[in-house]
Amino acid sequence: MESTESLQYKKMTETPVSKLIISLGIPTTISMLVTNIYNLADTYFVGQIGTSASGAVGVVFGLMAILQAFGFMFGHGAGSIISRKLGARDVKSATRFASTSFFLSLAVGTLIGMLGLAFTDPLMRILGSTETILPYSRIYGMYILIAAPFMTASCVLNNILRYEGRAMLAMIGLTAGGILNMIGDPILMFGFGLGIHGAGLSTAISQTISFFILLFMFLSGKTQSKLIITRVTRDIKEVLEIIGTGFPSLIRQGLNSVSTMILNQRAGFFGGDAAVAAMSIVNRICFFAFAVGLGIGQGFQPVSAFNYGAGKYSRVKKGFYFTWLAGEFCLGLVGIAGLFMSGNLIGFFRSDPEVIRIGTFALRAQILAILFEPFAVCGNMMLQSVGRKAGASFLAALRSGLYFIPVLILLSMTLGLTGVAISQTVADILTCITTVPFVIHFFRNLPADV
Repeated sequence: MESTESLQYKKMTETPVSKLIISLGIPTTISMLVTNIYNLADTYFVGQIGTSASGAVGVVFGLMAILQAFGFMFGHGAGSIISRKLGARDVKSATRFASTSFFLSLAVGTLIGMLGLAFTDPLMRILGSTETILPYSRIYGMYILIAAPFMTASCVLNNILRYEGRAMLAMIGLTAGGILNMIGDPILMFGFGLGIHGAGLSTAISQTISFFILLFMFLSGKTQSKLIITRVTRDIKEVLEIIGTGFPSLIRQGLNSVSTMILNQRAGFFGGDAAVAAMSIVNRICFFAFAVGLGIGQGFQPVSAFNYGAGKYSRVKKGFYFTWLAGEFCLGLVGIAGLFMSGNLIGFFRSDPEVIRIGTFALRAQILAILFEPFAVCGNMMLQSVGRKAGASFLAALRSGLYFIPVLILLSMTLGLTGVAISQTVADILTCITTVPFVIHFFRNLPADV
């Protein structure tokens, strides 16, 4: 009988590309949708407390983006390398990279949590808290910081599972945590009368449980790579390889946090708490829609990395085109629905007329750029998966950083709150245009199959 490793190799290199990406993308998409549903649930339940509390969700979202930035750096960095090592049938090296990234993520998450708890108020102000939002973001953020090590390490475990081609196992861990949070929010906030404390506690508990479920997948022998502390590399070059390969994810998520901070500050300056709450709601809704395309793209990542490592370069190219077109179709449908339901979607989370007015315009503006996102995402993910660190890092910096931040500052200075609302749209279009020559160059220099 064939070994598990041989069967997995055959699956990743011989299954029709479209079928393989769908089989890996559907569980990932479900995971992301459930994760975003519970983020939306937080927004909804916290919004029942008041507009300032609703704004706190957007502020703490920036903090969570910082934790995810480091988690995804170690997770995507190690995951891409592990997938290519398994494609080359080097299981020993895969275990070394898995162990190193996991324990590093725990250490970094612990450090961020300790520093954040020591300087909570300054951190919340930097992330965009106004004086009226601060009391809520301080409490909510405290619970997130306590759970920081589990949140960063969960990102690593999730991504290693995906890159091994075991997206279904990753889905189980993430969806379990999401469902628990949705159940916990109303019980702790209103049933026990804990208010904003309940929202933070529910998120922290659900993230911790999700971590242990994902960890169980490794400890029970369901993966090829293992988590063994004695296998942590002592070679600084391998640590730098993980960081270098995952650096685009750090840039992407880190700049997302910085851009959220600046967005909150500019929105608060021009429109007060109502504007901060509106942009927070819009970002949550858009990220929910974006998760559809991103989930399909993350189904493509292990396919591109594994087959690149195995020398099946034509499958990388086929996978890109399929993922791009599938993303266009799915996000197109979501975008059409969003245009017609913009006002109702904002009003569902907060009934404040000013929040609805600001949010409806901003949501419609962002939806207009939705068809530009799949190409940019697929191009960036492909370059990162095959180890093209410089190109992937540059492209990752565009959407939430090199384009978005200058555009946000310039348009807000010239158009006020309208400029704040349309900044992401302009940044998305520019990012897509810039990605095109990178993809063309990569395909032109792709060698023939081994």
